Amino acid sequence: MKKLFLLSVAVLGFAFTSNAQDISENAIGLRLGDSDGLGAEVSYQRALGDNNRLEADLGWRSSNDYNAFKLTGIYQWVMPLDGNFNWFVGAGGGLASFDGKDAFDDVSETALFVAGDIGIEYNFDIPLLLSLDFRPELGFGDFSDDLDFDIALGIRYQF
Repeated sequence: MKKLFLLSVAVLGFAFTSNAQDISENAIGLRLGDSDGLGAEVSYQRALGDNNRLEADLGWRSSNDYNAFKLTGIYQWVMPLDGNFNWFVGAGGGLASFDGKDAFDDVSETALFVAGDIGIEYNFDIPLLLSLDFRPELGFGDFSDDLDFDIALGIRYQF
């Protein structure tokens, strides 16, 4: 019985060890998507453990008629799929601000939002990470008071 217990512990330990993965300590790049009309975002990822990380994204747009920015923070759990492929899921939120003109007068609005995130990524042997993710966002405020869906391609340099 003692040998069976030790063998079971060894097999479970091997299973958990073989399921471990290496996610980069830091990654910076672009997240190219709709982002509720703001387009490309500067994206930074910071590892918080073996399979957890924090992603921060900043999108902004400026023209003669308006200025807008959107700051998003997402906590992600990363799980291996096969080879260099991982999938991830996360939750977080952020802040969005719009300052400009509509058809009749000047408008200045700020909104908070909560967001989810699910996606797949490929970690190249060189320090390049490509990802495709889907991010639903629920906004609270005049600027964004509805449910938005964002699909984006991420291109990040890992260091």
